[in-house]
Amino acid sequence: MLEFWQHFYENTNVVAFDIFGIKVRYYALCYIVSLLLALFIAMKNAKDFSFSKKEIENYFIWIEIGIILGARLGFVFVYSDYRFYYLTHPWQIFNPFMGGEFVGIAGMSFHGAVFGAFVASYLYAKKHKKNLFTLLDLVAFSVPLAYIFGRIGNFLNHELFGRSTEVAWGVYVDGVLRHPSQLYEAFCEGLLVFLVILYFKKRQKFTGQLICIYGISYSIARFFCEFFREPDSNLGFITFYLSMGQILSIIMIFICSIVYFRRRNESI
Repeated sequence: MLEFWQHFYENTNVVAFDIFGIKVRYYALCYIVSLLLALFIAMKNAKDFSFSKKEIENYFIWIEIGIILGARLGFVFVYSDYRFYYLTHPWQIFNPFMGGEFVGIAGMSFHGAVFGAFVASYLYAKKHKKNLFTLLDLVAFSVPLAYIFGRIGNFLNHELFGRSTEVAWGVYVDGVLRHPSQLYEAFCEGLLVFLVILYFKKRQKFTGQLICIYGISYSIARFFCEFFREPDSNLGFITFYLSMGQILSIIMIFICSIVYFRRRNESI
């Protein structure tokens, strides 16, 4: 069993099945499960945040568009080496075909998704006259468990590898034993963050508290897990041996902390 695990990538395929010649990857399936789980949690807890299920269904369309646009654009303009090509060929950003073959859309950024989700939530709240922070608090409660499947999808998609290691549970990548950092992130950024949000949900003192705590706790978890994750090959370490993910996490902690204390002071 351990032998199979250590050679997991050699023994598995990223493609789950074909549909009329179109290859469906496990990552795509995980992404779909993630979205549906987030929607399910939001629907089940809508009343706790003074929303109807109909409102959540409508909002889900808005935020999903924001997430997809933000995640893709965040990757293209922060992580990709081809950002200047995409600037001059913007129609290629969401083109799933290459050389006439369907290859899907590769490359998504979590922090880009966060920005896209915020913009979509702001526009939805403004149009439908809803409290933005109440809406975001519901998002904070609905996302963490669903996020677990996103990281599992990264693992099954043979991407975002960990740093080299000697631990027995490591996985070989091109002959090098590496941390399964994607699964570390699934546990820390998904399950542990959910438990933190669940704790504060039962003790919430002001609107906006949950989304701020989510941003801070996720960023702390991400910052920690990045020490086990190989930096992006095209970026490497940015400064002080910190990766881009860690730099963005520090910025996110700073922003969320400011918003947290402002919201708390306004509620006093």
